[in-house]
Amino acid sequence: MKTFFKFLVSKTFLIQLGLALLLLVLLVFGVLQWLKGSTNHGEFVEVPNFSKLSVMEMRKAVEAAGLRYEVLDSANYNPDYPRFSIIDQNPIAGTKVKTNRKIYFTVNPSGYKKVTVPKIIQVTKRNATSMLRAVGLDVQRVTYIDQLGKDMVYYIKHKGKDIRPGDKLPKTSKIELVCGNGVIPDSAVIQSQSE
Repeated sequence: MKTFFKFLVSKTFLIQLGLALLLLVLLVFGVLQWLKGSTNHGEFVEVPNFSKLSVMEMRKAVEAAGLRYEVLDSANYNPDYPRFSIIDQNPIAGTKVKTNRKIYFTVNPSGYKKVTVPKIIQVTKRNATSMLRAVGLDVQRVTYIDQLGKDMVYYIKHKGKDIRPGDKLPKTSKIELVCGNGVIPDSAVIQSQSE
């Protein structure tokens, strides 16, 4: 035990301990410098605002900022933004990020997605309006024709053309309902009299 304590205070042990500590300090300092250089410690890039830029303009701006990008699926069409423009980004504009960070973009599609016109022939105007709204179509106006079923839908029109249930229209399209006014058509009256 006495020799062990003598060894701990010996010149040889103290020199080796000093060299080991110096080597450890140099190693830690070297690793920290390497990490600082490889991770760009303290160096940040401010994310630009890509809102309303076209995809081509966004690509150029991303490369100029030293960033990377990924385009996510398109969102629902937003009429406030140009077609095929950036409507959302993550991280948001003004965020400080490291160089080569990936920015995620959501692009505005070319227009509203198409929806199927529901089966609303021989349905009341009120129910037809609800069914159209449920799929994203709007009733622009209602016109009436001489037909016995009051407020019963007989025809559907879009931009003046007849359409049928099952046809596809862009979401938010304006529909015209042609409904009965509860009056028997003159041709039906004439036909019943001749019989």
